[in-house]
Amino acid sequence: MFAVFDKSVAKSPEGLKSPASETKMVKDECVVKSFCSLHPGSVVINLGLAGSMAYTSDKQNPLLPRLVAVVDDIFCLFQGHIENIALLKQQYGLNKSANEVIIVIEAYRTLRDRGPYPADQVVRDLNGKFAFILFDSTSKATFIAADADGSVPFFWGTDSEGHLVLSEDAEIVKKGCGNSFAPFPKGCFFTTSGGLQSFEHPLNEVKPMPRVDSQGQVCGATFKVDADSKKDSGMPRVGSAANWSSHY
Repeated sequence: MFAVFDKSVAKSPEGLKSPASETKMVKDECVVKSFCSLHPGSVVINLGLAGSMAYTSDKQNPLLPRLVAVVDDIFCLFQGHIENIALLKQQYGLNKSANEVIIVIEAYRTLRDRGPYPADQVVRDLNGKFAFILFDSTSKATFIAADADGSVPFFWGTDSEGHLVLSEDAEIVKKGCGNSFAPFPKGCFFTTSGGLQSFEHPLNEVKPMPRVDSQGQVCGATFKVDADSKKDSGMPRVGSAANWSSHY
């Protein structure tokens, strides 16, 4: 799976950008073409000014399959599996044929439409090995997450224009972002309005730490939960007639 988002819908964390990236970056459209050339038969979704997403069934890990779905202008790429899928289908009122990617979309819609649960609890309720990328074209919002163990290879980076690039292929991300890339943080989720947060420790801040590769170069940052920092908890509340997604 692959996605690149404009900074207007997914602002890259400051710490993700390497202070001195010596690797030449290529333009986003070239990165999309590179992904497609490496994965014949890829499907590319053009999101207009917001960016693009791409999906392939090529070279799948049978234990961590890839899924894609579009529901009511919500696009989602999912890789992995969820163990408590039957319970989640019941919780969200889904039929027996619903799979993991449909559950993620429904969980997001529950949050967007003033659901009773905070985002960290919704992601924490997904028991399994997974990574996913979701884009809501109606509210121009992103929702991205990886499980607590980092079971699925998943990387992100920021290019020279501040666009956020994500893929399970580290070389694809590095091609677009130079040294400004890193593994997506375990046990964390990213949203358009809230940025990067830990769903395991939702009351603590997530801080960047410089990442050094085997050649001694600083490459983006790893993000760790700061046990000494606390933040305000709770879901933003607005008037009943307002659209909660604008705060998400």
